[in-house]
This record gives sequence, structure tokens and C-alpha cells, in this order.
Amino acid sequence: MELFHEIVTVRTKHTFTISRGGASEWKTVAVRVRDADGAEGLGEAAPNRFYGENPESVVAALARFRPVLADLDPWHLEEAEARMNATIRFNAAAKSGVSAALHDLAAKRLGVPLYRMWGLDPARAPQSSFTIAIAPDDATLRARVEEASAYPVLKIKLGSAEGIARDQQIIRLVREAAPHALLRVDANAAWTPKHALLMIELLADLGVQFVEQPLPAHDIPGMRFVRERSPLPIVADESCVVSTDIPPLVGAVDGINIKLAKCGGLREALRMIATARSHGLLVMCGCMIETSLGITAAAHLSPLLDYADLDGAALLADDPYVGATIDGGQIAIPDRPGLGVARR
Repeated sequence: MELFHEIVTVRTKHTFTISRGGASEWKTVAVRVRDADGAEGLGEAAPNRFYGENPESVVAALARFRPVLADLDPWHLEEAEARMNATIRFNAAAKSGVSAALHDLAAKRLGVPLYRMWGLDPARAPQSSFTIAIAPDDATLRARVEEASAYPVLKIKLGSAEGIARDQQIIRLVREAAPHALLRVDANAAWTPKHALLMIELLADLGVQFVEQPLPAHDIPGMRFVRERSPLPIVADESCVVSTDIPPLVGAVDGINIKLAKCGGLREALRMIATARSHGLLVMCGCMIETSLGITAAAHLSPLLDYADLDGAALLADDPYVGATIDGGQIAIPDRPGLGVARR
């Protein structure tokens, strides 16, 4: 089996800012696999600095994967994952790109969409949220909310560098600008337990549905402390990378947020869903800033989810792929074989 890559540069419509900073230009890595018969599958690696990856590290990881995957039967998806994990412990984004490409190839070989290969019903997909990033001022924030008026579910990024007072202003302004929207909040690990509880009291009053990652990833005792006192569900993102992270989170959170580029691919994502369900946790799937190639791979999982946040490509000004869409929040998965993604 052959493995190819291409670094892809994309730009968001607006600077995308969270508690750790922001950017308007992003680089992902398109991954292509080719079997002995010449059939090909596509996937995307969306590296994130928070998890120690960048485009160059993805390319370096792919170079190490090539020799160990060269004689792989592309139908052996679990074996592919095992070989990559044995080669490099981390580099989840690189692994996820290969994983998506192999699944794309397998479903194409069968002539069915990936969701059908898994026996899933796309009509069961939940609505996707659309993210409102941290804005530099009130006027910009209002404009961003107005631009997102077609989306009934909004995910509001908090954890402003200006502190909790600014976070309170942001969420009040968003609620005023979108009185009927379902709001979710993501602090991206920016708060202390004290600040989290102060914010959650206000968020509950404003009808927010849940709070994602209020505290730093390592502070599981703090998450438990907050959850025991919170009227709103708590969802773990940075605290939950792979399936083995889930058991220690039981009692500290109400749900988990899975990302393919964080967990290493579709096989591990399926394990995370099963593990979370076995512990009675809610399941969400999110994304990085990525093209429709990466978003579509995650969208094929959406019938298994309680919540979805698959807006990465919808935030782009120049998406080079055509695939799953979230127009008006409705996840539409391509019914073409494989992932169903095509280059524009």
C-alpha cells in the first residue's frame, strides 16, 4: 500500500480566537492511500499545537508509517492502527488522516457510504452547533452572531484574556443578540473552579445547555468539584483524549467531546463512543479548523452522537473540498461511496 500527502493551507473567514490565542491561516495535511489495484482513499490530518503537532510533524510521522504500512492489507483497519501505534506513541492527527483514508478506501471498495458500512442511519444525526469565537469588541461580536443567525445552536467560546468580567459581558451580549438560539459554552480550560461556578450560575440563568472544559485538562478533582455544584452538565474535551481517559472522568463530567485529530482516528473514536456509553456519559464529536475532507470523516459518526460540533469547514473562506455540510445546523452526509468527498 502506498501513502501520499499534501500540505493544504486554508483561511478562516474571520480570525478564530479561543482562550489560548487565535489565527486566520491554518495548515492541514491531506492524506492519500493507494492499494495494489490502484484504488485510492482520502483523509485529513488537522494538527493542533496544543497536542504537540504541526504540519511538519505530521509529514515526519507519515514518513515513518510508510514502511510499516507498505505490505498492509488495506481491509485490516485494526492492524493498521496497531502498526501506527507501535511505530509512534503520539501524533494522533497523522494517524487520524491515515485512518480516514483507509476507511474511505474500504467503503469505496464496497460501493457504499462509510456510514452504511457501519450500519448507521444518517437521519439520526443531531444538529451541529456553529462556533462564535472570542471577538475583539462588542460590535464585532454582534456581527458574528448575526452572521450565524441561520444556525439554531451556537457554541460560544469564553476564557477571554480580559478575564471573567469580559466572559460575562460576552455571554450576555450573545443571549441578547440571539434570544432564541440554543447556547453551549466552551471555556477551553481557562477558568479556575471558583470562576467556573460564578460563570455557571450566570450561564444557567441565560439558558445555556452545557459547559465544555471549564478547567485545565489535568484538574480532574477540580472538574469533579465543579460538577457536584453545577446545575449544568459538564463536558470534557482537553481532559479526554483517548478511550482510556474516560473511566477516571466518571463522576467528574457528564459527557465527552471526541475529535478525530485528538484521538487518532475512526477506530479509536468508535471505542470512545462505546466506552462513554458503558459509563452512562453523553457523547459529542467536535473538530479542529479543517476542511470538508476531515469534517466529513467525523460526520459519518454523527448518528452515534448526542451532540455535534462539526463546523470547522463552515468557518473557512476557501474550503478546497466538497463533502458533508451543516447548513442551518443540519448535518448532511454524502451518500456517495466512501467518505463521499471530492476536490473542488
